[in-house]
Amino acid sequence: MDILKIIGVGIITLIATLLVKQIKAEFSVVVALAGGLIILFMIIDSLNSVISYFSEIVVRTNISGEFFAIILKVVGVGYLTEFASNLCIDSGMSSLADKISLSGKIVIVVLSLPIITSLLDIVVEILK
Repeated sequence: MDILKIIGVGIITLIATLLVKQIKAEFSVVVALAGGLIILFMIIDSLNSVISYFSEIVVRTNISGEFFAIILKVVGVGYLTEFASNLCIDSGMSSLADKISLSGKIVIVVLSLPIITSLLDIVVEILK
């Protein structure tokens, strides 16, 4: 992952968004979204290597694959929620951004319930 390329795309997207906003404000969100997606595609390889590294850790430590999948889902929901929320803020829709953020937090709690339950079971066993 070359951070300078990512920063370059970010700055170009920023300038393009500002220029388009002066001409046709409603298209500036599309430009910002396109720039964000380009950056996401640029980091896919790095994301794959991180996932494979964590998969190796799961195999070495005998952690349940189900828990690993839950953790990946939680992280994914967090990042996607943040991305969508920031896009709404950039569009001037902060109330919608707040609702997306709250929804993401609720989904994260729901996804985390099996891990929380498992941890509570361990604590109860230790206390017996």
